[in-house]
Amino acid sequence: MGIQTPLPQRYFTDEEGIGGRIKVRAEDFRVEEIPLYEPCGAGEHLYLWIEKMDVAHAELMSCLRRHFGVRDWAIGYAGMKDKRAVTHQMVSVHLSKEPASLEIDHARINVLRSARHRNKLRRGHLRGNRFSIRIRDVDPLQAPRARALLKGLEKTGVPGYFGAQRFGYRCNNHRLGSLLLNRDWEAALAELLGSTGSPFPEHQRRRRELFDAGRIEEAAALWTTADRSELIAARKFRDGGSAQEAIMACGRITLNFWASSLMSAAFNRVLDRRIDAGTVGRLLEGDLAWKHDSRAVFAVTAEELAAGPLDERLARFEISPSGPLWGKGMTQTAGSVAEVEREALQATGVSPEILATSRYRPEGARRPFRLPVANVDVQGGTDEDGPFIRVTFDLPRGTYATIAMREIMKDDRPGEG
Repeated sequence: MGIQTPLPQRYFTDEEGIGGRIKVRAEDFRVEEIPLYEPCGAGEHLYLWIEKMDVAHAELMSCLRRHFGVRDWAIGYAGMKDKRAVTHQMVSVHLSKEPASLEIDHARINVLRSARHRNKLRRGHLRGNRFSIRIRDVDPLQAPRARALLKGLEKTGVPGYFGAQRFGYRCNNHRLGSLLLNRDWEAALAELLGSTGSPFPEHQRRRRELFDAGRIEEAAALWTTADRSELIAARKFRDGGSAQEAIMACGRITLNFWASSLMSAAFNRVLDRRIDAGTVGRLLEGDLAWKHDSRAVFAVTAEELAAGPLDERLARFEISPSGPLWGKGMTQTAGSVAEVEREALQATGVSPEILATSRYRPEGARRPFRLPVANVDVQGGTDEDGPFIRVTFDLPRGTYATIAMREIMKDDRPGEG
C-alpha cells in the first residue's frame, strides 16, 4: 500500500530528448545560489559564502557544527544543494564572537568570504539558483536540439516536480515518512536498517542482514558517518533504545524531511494527473492560482474564468495552477480539483486525521505546477574527459535542475542527487 514510486512519471514536452548523462563528475554540475539579500555588515549572525564539492547537505551541516561548536538551531541556510556537484551557497552561524578560524577542516569545503548580519538565514531566503551543467556521452552536434528544447521550456515552464534528491539515495524517504506519521516504529526501523524494504547499495547488504538476524551490535559497527541517520539509529538501538527511540534519535530535521518527502510524492502524483489531462498550463474551476511574483494564491471561480484575463496572465507566466503540499495550514482547492488532491493524499497511506495531529506534520503549502526558466544558453565542446554539451540557466528557488535536464535528455537516469 502507499505510493510505490515518488518520482516523476510524465514529461511536459513530446520531443525526443538528446540522451546522455549528467553528474559524471562533480565538476560537471555547478550551482550558484542567487541571494535574496546581502548581509548588512553587523549583527550576531556570521554569514559565510561557501563552496563545496561532492559534499551532502548533512555532511556540510555536521562540519559547521563541529568547527564552530554550535547546535543545529544556530545554523541557517536558504536551501539544500546537490551533493554530486560544485555548489556556492550562503549559510549563517549564530556567533556573537569572531571564530578563531574560518578554515573548515574538510578538503572539499571552502569559505570564500564572510560578513555579519542581524538575522538568521532562513529557508527560502534566495531568489533562485544559476546552473551550469555538462551532459556527457552525447554528440556535441546535438547542441542545437538541446537549445531548442531548452528554449521550449522558456515558453512552457519547467515542471514543478520534486526530483530524486528529495527522496534519498534509496528513493524511500516517502516510505519512511509514511511509517513515521503512522507511528509504525518497528517497520520504520526495519526500512531504515534492514534488508527487506526498499533497494539499497550492495555494499550495505551484510550490515542489513545482520540487523534482520538480530545481531544488532555487529550491524551497528558496520555503519559509518557516510550514512548519518542509519548510524545514529543503529547505535541507539544497540544501546538498548526502543525502535521509537532509535528513529527519533535521527533528529527533528531528518524526521520532518521524511514527512515532507511523503507530501512531495503526493504532489508528484497530482502533477502526473494534470499532465495527462493537458491542464498544466490552464486554470480550472476550483483551482488555486499561484502568483509567481508574490508566491500567494487565489481561488479560481467560474466568474474569474468567464472574465477572460486569466488566460493572458497565464501566457505571461504571471500565474500558474498550483498543487498540494499537504500539512498544517494548507489552503485547499474545491470541486473536482480537490477530489484529485484528496485521492493523492489517500494514496500515501496517511489519513487526514493523522496528518492533522502528528507532531511531525509538515507546515503545508501550495506549489506551482510549472516554474519559469531564464537566461538559457547551450554550448557544445570537448575537454580532457571527452565531448559534452553544456547548458546554463536560472531557476527560481525550490525548482529542481534535474527536472529541467530530464525534459532535455528524456532519460530517467539523469544523475544522483
